[in-house]
Amino acid sequence: MARIGLLGGTFNPPHLGHLVCAQEAHSQLRLDHVLLVPVHSPPHKEIEFDPGVAHRVELCRRAVAGDDRLAVSTIESDVPGRSYTVDTLRKLNDRHPEDELTFILGGDQACDLLAWREPEAVLELAELGVAEREAVQRADICERLDGLGGVPERLRFFDMPRLDISSSLIRRRVASGLPVRYLVPDAVAAYIATAGLYA
Repeated sequence: MARIGLLGGTFNPPHLGHLVCAQEAHSQLRLDHVLLVPVHSPPHKEIEFDPGVAHRVELCRRAVAGDDRLAVSTIESDVPGRSYTVDTLRKLNDRHPEDELTFILGGDQACDLLAWREPEAVLELAELGVAEREAVQRADICERLDGLGGVPERLRFFDMPRLDISSSLIRRRVASGLPVRYLVPDAVAAYIATAGLYA
């Protein structure tokens, strides 16, 4: 049995904020591995300036290269169309029923869980690893999700340092010819430059 954390997103591109989140979840929630799960198409929005799913997967692979704690799963990116967390969790549970899954997300996303597809099933299939930040307090999240059965036992909180880095910031800086070193891993910066992404 392994304790597996799942960090989903567009990763357009992955940056140090994503990696710090994965690291802190791994450490504080005592996970064996954290998988970055790049989505093919998110359910509720379009991906701005998308270089294509193959590029985003490769960027994720380069971001986690050399870190045995982290890996990339293509369970969502391999399937064209929109992905829903509940479907991904069911597939992973079918493939590895012995693993314990923790779905990693921010406090703001956790507050919106009631609007997700089959939120009760999500909580049955995985614990939620919630990155705690000052803007959204633990008590607020628990109160917001109070209507869902078994919520307190399925929520696990961890501290996340505040890093004002976003994928949109990276894209804007690349488009403006500004450096992105120290905002993304060196291998990611090199790939963006070589492939001419976001310029």
